[in-house]
Amino acid sequence: MSADVGPARKIALPDGSPVWLVTRYAEVRAALADPRLSLDKRHATGWAGFTLPPALDANLLNMDPPQHTRIRSLVSQAFTPRRVEEMRPGVQRLADRLIDALPASGPVDLIATYAEPLPIGVVGEMFDVPLEDLARLRGWTNDMVTSSREAAGAAIVSIHHFLSELVAHRRATPGPDLLSAMIAARDEGDRLSEDELTSLAFLVLFAGYENTVNLIGNAVLALLRDRGLAATLRADPALLPSAVDELMRHEPPAPVSIRRFPTEDVTIGEVTIPKGETVLLGLAAANRDPARWQDPDTVDLGRAENPHLSLGHGIHYCLGAPLARLEARIAVGTLLRRLPDLALAVPVEELRWRPTFRARGLVELPVL
Repeated sequence: MSADVGPARKIALPDGSPVWLVTRYAEVRAALADPRLSLDKRHATGWAGFTLPPALDANLLNMDPPQHTRIRSLVSQAFTPRRVEEMRPGVQRLADRLIDALPASGPVDLIATYAEPLPIGVVGEMFDVPLEDLARLRGWTNDMVTSSREAAGAAIVSIHHFLSELVAHRRATPGPDLLSAMIAARDEGDRLSEDELTSLAFLVLFAGYENTVNLIGNAVLALLRDRGLAATLRADPALLPSAVDELMRHEPPAPVSIRRFPTEDVTIGEVTIPKGETVLLGLAAANRDPARWQDPDTVDLGRAENPHLSLGHGIHYCLGAPLARLEARIAVGTLLRRLPDLALAVPVEELRWRPTFRARGLVELPVL
């Protein structure tokens, strides 16, 4: 998805569905905050894409204000920079435990043993959900986004059943966790419908690990491929915050945004997109638009100004952005510090990537 093909082009997705793809930075950034580009499928004409049942579909990724504003406000306090910073010691302990558990010799898959269990463990603690249950949920969500329609349908049934049981159990035995607070908002304040409750639980759990797994895996791979970058970070750990954002810009875990539907004819660049048609915003292309970035294909760990779009922009900016950044900084920094001789166990061209255009993530990352 190069940014030099024009501001918007009509393309076909792998399943043949027609969509408008926007690729230039200025247009993508503006479109992310444009209220005329709705996330609500009721504004779509002929939408034949992926749809969840109502108990999972009534979430922030399918909503516009005022519903979006009301529901986001119920969980936003859990992800403020201050609250996230309070989680730092726990995230660090988890990262150290995962590294302590790595085998002393032989190839090991860093996705399965580190990049995946770290964010899953963090979101499990927030929701007070056992890791083995979240591992099952991760398997189902993988099937939902990468498998056949039949397998995806079965996974959705399993996810719905899992969440319904989890909500019922926590309703009977509430605690100090985030899910209990969400249930209280539903039952005591009547600020959520039952479908909104389960949908919000699904989104926060799923989003709490999905992109972060890919972010950590992609960042570690970039450092394994370029020993100079890794050496720079080891010599100056203070670069970690800017380094994580630069690695996220260079290889975003989600190459495109969630689909949008114009509520009226919308002109992007020189192109008019008709009302109701499907629009995808190319985050990966925008992040490397040479009209916006100097040396866009180069990883500059100290890039001073880096308003990348990997976490979105506008009212739909990633709710968990502070937590994702914290987890990635700790994950990368701990690996660099504790495993200075880490190396790829296979040639780069043999690495396997997840078979979906919606996510940029490794299936495995074998290391020695």
